[in-house]
Amino acid sequence: MKTFLSVYLIVLSLGVSIGLYYVSTTTEANVSGIVERWNGSKTTEDEIPEQYEKSIQEMLMTTHNHILGFSFIFLQIGLIFYFNSIVSSGLKAFLLIEPLISIILTFGGIWLMRFIDANYVYLSVVSGTVMYSSLYVMVFISIYEMKFKKS
Repeated sequence: MKTFLSVYLIVLSLGVSIGLYYVSTTTEANVSGIVERWNGSKTTEDEIPEQYEKSIQEMLMTTHNHILGFSFIFLQIGLIFYFNSIVSSGLKAFLLIEPLISIILTFGGIWLMRFIDANYVYLSVVSGTVMYSSLYVMVFISIYEMKFKKS
């Protein structure tokens, strides 16, 4: 079972990492690229924009898919991580709950950036960074304990 769960965590992390790479390539991995991805390219009247502003339907579909998908991802990782004996209860609770909060902040930040003010991009960047960091920490600790830690 430990080998199965370890391989599962590796494959899940690979899928998440590919998603991060996709975000990196579609936004040029910078704040202005993220804003342009959602708000559209600034153009003059005669130019065709490189990026079109996202419609409400596109925003709803992206938000829906990511909130549901990430919720399941963090449920699965959290259930595995919960049983580790390396991390104390306070840090463990933070690592289990924080990503769920960051899902809402990250994708809420995209809506705020799109429809309120472009500076909300920083909310999405910070919360997304903390969310992904938590994921990789939980995966690393879980695999380490299952495969390398001597009981």
